[in-house]
Formats: sequence, structure tokens, C-alpha cells
Amino acid sequence: MQIAYINIFVSDLERATRFYEEKLGLKLEYASPEHGYASLSAGNVRLGIAVPGPDKPELIGRHTGVGLVVPDLEAEHARLSEMGVTFTTPPTKQPWGGFMALIADPDGNIFYLDQIAAAHS
Repeated sequence: MQIAYINIFVSDLERATRFYEEKLGLKLEYASPEHGYASLSAGNVRLGIAVPGPDKPELIGRHTGVGLVVPDLEAEHARLSEMGVTFTTPPTKQPWGGFMALIADPDGNIFYLDQIAAAHS
């Protein structure tokens, strides 16, 4: 068994698709605006973005628990900050040895942004 995709819930599919493509650099693989869904390539796992039904607004704007990794967190922090991406926590050395930040998409969904360990040691 393998994880194939992770869905993140958003209020505006077009805005979210632009954010994940243009700012985070993920490649759009599939989009179905009429069904409120798009899929982006994120390495070995696809990131799905979906508009929930009107009875499930609580699915939007949550801490996702999803970690994205970059080889140079400080450079990525500078690049994304310049593009207007919100950092809810700046790059910080963690007590357990990691180096990470937290970013938010336009709907307030929070992601970990980690530097891969080998590049930071």
C-alpha cells in the first residue's frame, strides 16, 4: 500500500490552482472546475485540491499536517516571501534537529516547509 494523493480543501479552485502552480511550483496534472477538483504533481504523491460541498466549510483553512521539503529553506523563504506567501512561522531550528517553517495557502491551509536534513547538517 502506498499514499497516492492527499486532498486539501479550498474555497476557490482557480485561485488555489494558481497558488500551488505559480508560487509553490507544482505541476498541474488534471483540473475539473465543474467538479471542483484539481490534481498537482508533488513528487511521488499527488496533491489534490477540492472545493467541499456547502455543508462542509469547516474543511477549509486547517493545519494540513502535510510537509513539503526544499533543499534550501532560507532561499525558499526569501523567494516565497517576495511572492507574498504567508509564513505563519518563519524558518526555525527545531529542538529535535530539524529546520522548518509553516506556510499558509490563500485559504489559510497550513503546511510544513522543511529543509532536507542532509542539506542543513
